[in-house]
Amino acid sequence: MSLKPTIHKFQIDLADMNREVYQSLSLTVARHPSETAERMLVRVLAWCLNTQEGLSFGRGLSTAEDADVWVHSLHGSIRLWIEVGEPLVERIKKATRQAEEVKVYSFNSKAGVWWTQNQAELASLDAAIIQIDWAGVQNFAGLLERTMELSISISGETAWISSPRGNCEITWAVMQQGQASKQGPMHY
Repeated sequence: MSLKPTIHKFQIDLADMNREVYQSLSLTVARHPSETAERMLVRVLAWCLNTQEGLSFGRGLSTAEDADVWVHSLHGSIRLWIEVGEPLVERIKKATRQAEEVKVYSFNSKAGVWWTQNQAELASLDAAIIQIDWAGVQNFAGLLERTMELSISISGETAWISSPRGNCEITWAVMQQGQASKQGPMHY
């Protein structure tokens, strides 16, 4: 018998001062049995940093053809492909061939090593690489409940997250900008 995903529900009051986006979001997120709480919450953060019409979660870790989060155009082309974690360079290369814009949100204790080992190859790809502070992600995971009400305020390269269980701050650094990001203001 295979394990089923755990369903998490998020009610988020989002204030993204970088993009002047102020919305109430209602997200239902399926957490794959092999997915850590931290990875799932980085997917939620990536959603908040990129919220726009047509944004959706991919089908999950078991579906290699899907991005973690993405946007399809009305004609079916991929406008935005978001990867979470430290994917293989080949996977990012494949995403850059399929999507207009690619972003990678690297976040765990191996993120620095992954960046150092792959920086030269990644430099030739049109993909934004964003490294999220691991300690902040762990603090966010400490607040996790199956149903959560959150306030997330984004300014610069920081997200302040408040919940009834507590607060945390997550920061990030842009390691590499993609071409799509270079054409306009940075939205990460």
